[in-house]
Amino acid sequence: MQDLPLPSHNPKLLTDLVTMEMPYGKYKGYKLCEIPEYYLVWMHNKGFPEGKLGMLLSTLYEIKLNGLEYLLKNLKDRG
Repeated sequence: MQDLPLPSHNPKLLTDLVTMEMPYGKYKGYKLCEIPEYYLVWMHNKGFPEGKLGMLLSTLYEIKLNGLEYLLKNLKDRG
């Protein structure tokens, strides 16, 4: 399992978390921000995928794990 580096300040990253859909798996078609924490924990233990999706899921894992969902709330409300 490889830890992915979290990106530095990037506002588009938060927008991607509330607009981008999961492309495969149990939560295919769900917005990334709607994926439950237990599934992100499972993916963290298994290993996030490579590339942008893996970076986004890893970031979302950290957001949910640390109770920072409020960072996404205003963006979801606007969408």
